[in-house]
Amino acid sequence: MTTLDPDRADPADVDRAASGSPAAKEPPPRVDVERATAASRVGAVLALLAVAVLGTAPLWARTSVLRTLVGFFTLLALATMWNLLAGYAGLVSIGQQAYIGVGAYGLYWLSDSAGLDPFAAVPVAALVAAVISVPIAVLAFRLRGGYFAIGTWVIAETLRLLVANTTQLGGGSGVTITAVSGYDRQTRIYLTYWLALAVGVGAVALTYLLLRRRLGLALTANRDSETSARSLGVDVYRVKLLVYVVAAFGCALAGAVIYLNLLRIQPDAAFSVNWSAFMIFIVLIGGIGTIEGPIVGAVLFVVVQETLTQYGSWYLILLGLIAVAVALRARHGLWGLVAERTGISLFPVRRRLKLPPPPTPGGSR
Repeated sequence: MTTLDPDRADPADVDRAASGSPAAKEPPPRVDVERATAASRVGAVLALLAVAVLGTAPLWARTSVLRTLVGFFTLLALATMWNLLAGYAGLVSIGQQAYIGVGAYGLYWLSDSAGLDPFAAVPVAALVAAVISVPIAVLAFRLRGGYFAIGTWVIAETLRLLVANTTQLGGGSGVTITAVSGYDRQTRIYLTYWLALAVGVGAVALTYLLLRRRLGLALTANRDSETSARSLGVDVYRVKLLVYVVAAFGCALAGAVIYLNLLRIQPDAAFSVNWSAFMIFIVLIGGIGTIEGPIVGAVLFVVVQETLTQYGSWYLILLGLIAVAVALRARHGLWGLVAERTGISLFPVRRRLKLPPPPTPGGSR
């Protein structure tokens, strides 16, 4: 085989050798990056259809059904925010009820005292909670692991005591949101339902969009090893602060909708640790660290709650038994069990390399 010296050969000969010579290097194979799967495309279509059908629920569903769905959407939003915080960022908090209470009382003060429309007051109350969460995060981030979890609970209890001793917020006896009296009962229920639907769907969509960006990689890197993430150039403190504020905003938004539906706010209920227990149960049963997990867990929780509501607290015992059974049989939750056996991902956040098939022996390239 003859070779061409680029310094002595004619440029045309060099070009012909580079393009047609068997010794010329072939271009590297094309590698495509796949961000979606067949299951996720089908799931997206079904999700859009489900949201469209749920959006028309006030036209065909009874008031009791609408109230149940409001509870489901708000629980879904709460669980999704806790999953974003703990499942993806590794920040296990048992004090997210602090922002439920702040959102509820923010709604009351903005609507009944400041004169803002109650439905417009919901996002404003959530923004107030997000602002409040910044100094709280600065304090809480000084703690690690279990100390962080207990510290967030202590902060929530401190806020509860502060509200319970503030007469302008009703003190320990609570308050009633009266600003909604300008709406008739049916209109209020419909608007509350649509707002709850937007909050639940928005929480899932926001989490999905955040995790598909570089922030998602930074979160999971921080969850796995904070030291390693920092060595790779991740601004650990900034990432943790951002996700904590987002989770506070989402929990406050859901909390405001919950009490816009209930109308009566009491500090012991709004700041109850039971809210964190519900979030943790839903996420662990459904599958922590997955977007589908909180959806599955919220459905199961609401079904059990509504089915056994006439038996009082017995449904809590059944929830405990379900939690034990799932912990023993499906350590990654119900959705984790499905994903392990089928490989289905309705909300893929990882990039997959799609390599070309290898050439067949003796076949054409």
